[in-house]
Amino acid sequence: MRRIKSPDLLVAESGADLEGHGLKRSIGPFQLVCFGVGAIVGTGIFVGLSDTVAEAGPAVIVSFVLAAVTCIFTAFSFAELGGAIPVSGSSYSYAYAALGERTAFLVGWCLLLEYGVSVSAVAIGWGQYLNELLENTVGRQIPAALADAPGHGGVVNVPAIVVMALAAVLLVRGVRESARATAAMAVIKIGILVLFCAIAFTAFDSGHLSPFTPEGIGGIGAGASLAFFSFIGFDAISTAGEEVKNPRRNIPLAILITIGVVTLIYCLVSVAALGAMPWEQVGGKPAALSLIVDHATGSSIGSTVIAVGAVVAIASVVLAVMYGQTRILMSMSRDGLIPKVFERVSPKTSTPVANTWIASAVFAVPAAVVPLDVVLDMSVIGTLAIMAVVNICVLALRRSHPGLSRRFRVPLYPAAPLLGVVFSLYLMYGLPLVTWIQFAVFVAVGALVYALYGRKRSRLALSGPPEAPEPGRESPRTPARV
Repeated sequence: MRRIKSPDLLVAESGADLEGHGLKRSIGPFQLVCFGVGAIVGTGIFVGLSDTVAEAGPAVIVSFVLAAVTCIFTAFSFAELGGAIPVSGSSYSYAYAALGERTAFLVGWCLLLEYGVSVSAVAIGWGQYLNELLENTVGRQIPAALADAPGHGGVVNVPAIVVMALAAVLLVRGVRESARATAAMAVIKIGILVLFCAIAFTAFDSGHLSPFTPEGIGGIGAGASLAFFSFIGFDAISTAGEEVKNPRRNIPLAILITIGVVTLIYCLVSVAALGAMPWEQVGGKPAALSLIVDHATGSSIGSTVIAVGAVVAIASVVLAVMYGQTRILMSMSRDGLIPKVFERVSPKTSTPVANTWIASAVFAVPAAVVPLDVVLDMSVIGTLAIMAVVNICVLALRRSHPGLSRRFRVPLYPAAPLLGVVFSLYLMYGLPLVTWIQFAVFVAVGALVYALYGRKRSRLALSGPPEAPEPGRESPRTPARV
């Protein structure tokens, strides 16, 4: 069964050109860019850098560039689709319009990995730098039993639970307050990373970059798969489609600016970090940026500042990514594919309160008891799969809806979206076999959930609405394709 919902119908149902389902348009372009930076820059660079270095050595710089190229091609696709279909569902809604309901549901299911599971990974990393900060300021750390997952010396990761609860509290208060907090934290963490580069470059030694590829081409590819986690979140910008002022213009603009800023920062941080210390001493070390600053300055003052920045940075990622997850769940709920509780918006705060608390509680569980490496790999493979689908959506919608209003169009079409698919599949190839097996099981469970619940309760199937005609073009009102 192939149910397709036209782009115009998606926009009309969400009220995205007006006020959608109680959501208020209160996010401007600067706040939207800060939201994008806030969703991206966090655990991947502050915590995950050391794991990427362990795979690629000094060639981690190439790994970051390769991951960035993958994101740039897909960012073009998100920019086109985000401007043409400015709704909260992001890639879920794009798949609904281009590939049908079953594929859309599985994309929404995989978004649980990109947003929900990745926010668990981010929350896990927050505790590492919180301990670093406590050690440098008060000489104490959170006991290991309460600061890590079972199997890694702990029982339950309490800091991870705390940061997710704090993000939930802020999100239910209102999107305006959340956007302001995210903007402030984004500015702080960019400043901290610039400070890190300034300090690390004082200890720069080009000899640390030789040999450049100690792990060979395979190490670069494996490193790129891990480095990709550092870019996860830029598509969260498109989940704000119903709360952004002038979304058809500002969403594409914010996506492209965000990717450019983040790529530049990551490349600078990588060069500074590996020029300051031999890669063997960085790879696999927790709180690697603080370690490098301590080495460069010979004191713990610099690392304390880095730790403060990391605590702020990672908290802002939790906030931004959790926001994206709740808006996707809201879109799926509107379509009847998941329970109605997720679409309810509080008339007092104009936020999905129950949705936010449920999502926070559910994803606090893996954050509390699952090791970071397991959570990280699952988040990466789910995100790459979604990015491949988004590029395919651009190709499909160009054919099925050539008259759709597009404020931004993917350059070098169709080469760019095709390359986006190829690069996404290449990075997926670099992930461990066990991750592929876990992902296959996860997708199979999603297909079962759709077959037993979503397929029968789909509002598109129950109401049989007609597809909306393309803009500027009269067409007969025909029932949805089934």
